[in-house]
Amino acid sequence: MIFDRIRIMLRTMKITLTPQQKLQLEQMHDIERDSRVCDRIKAVLLASEGWSQTMISQALRIHESTVARHLSDYVLSEKLKPENGGSQSKLSATQTMHLIEHLTEKTYSHTHQIVTYVKETFGLDYTVSGMNKWLHHNGFSYKQPKGVPHKFDEAQQQAFIEAYEALKASCDKDESIVFIDAVHPTLSTKISHGWIRTGQDKVIETTGNRSRLNIIGALNLSDIGATIVHNYESINSESIVRFFCELRKSYPLAHKLHIILDGAGYHRSDLGRVGHWLRHNPYPATPLQFPA
Repeated sequence: MIFDRIRIMLRTMKITLTPQQKLQLEQMHDIERDSRVCDRIKAVLLASEGWSQTMISQALRIHESTVARHLSDYVLSEKLKPENGGSQSKLSATQTMHLIEHLTEKTYSHTHQIVTYVKETFGLDYTVSGMNKWLHHNGFSYKQPKGVPHKFDEAQQQAFIEAYEALKASCDKDESIVFIDAVHPTLSTKISHGWIRTGQDKVIETTGNRSRLNIIGALNLSDIGATIVHNYESINSESIVRFFCELRKSYPLAHKLHIILDGAGYHRSDLGRVGHWLRHNPYPATPLQFPA
């Protein structure tokens, strides 16, 4: 009885959708393959735009009672899928768009992780095979993200070049410019597979090599043969200071070093061991940070 009353109310009532709800429904319609679901979505959208059930039934070439049922299903439970829609009908329209947005932002490597997320977020149970069907049905495919190089700041790069050229021009014979960096060879960023929207690339920022060997080196472009390299258990402010001490042994006490470092945290900290050593060591040394 109550459903009949709701259907009667729907005949004269306009469904109100927020701009976000309307956008979600339009996006669902764009990726939906089931024409029955598309009809339901169009019925809701047209009703929200003030169309009567008679007008909607004529436009969609379906019976007016079918339009009323579609609208009441949406008003009561946001249902957009037919009864025989299988496991894909578990999620409401809002939940479906929430999950699509979540999966667009976060990449999962395994389907069971998505099943767990749906269970924890919506309290709905999916099998792995059922979720695989849902993913394909909603425009996802299993593929690798696209790795792209880290973007540099062009203005900072140019400022460094100008400072470096000025430093080179001002150096006396008892001064040297030394580039110092740490490397961690043997393992680079590995891009695996995950569920990603079909037709879209997901980018992952790749970084330099990381792991196992921890090597610090100092390069003087005026004397490449005198390059200094040391291996450490780990790279931190303490190992950097130890390397500075080894570096100083290779130059006369009065020889001034201009040390160029990258933006690693243990280089930037004025309160750390590196900053303390640069301020208080008995030998002249000045740092210059290389831009990101």
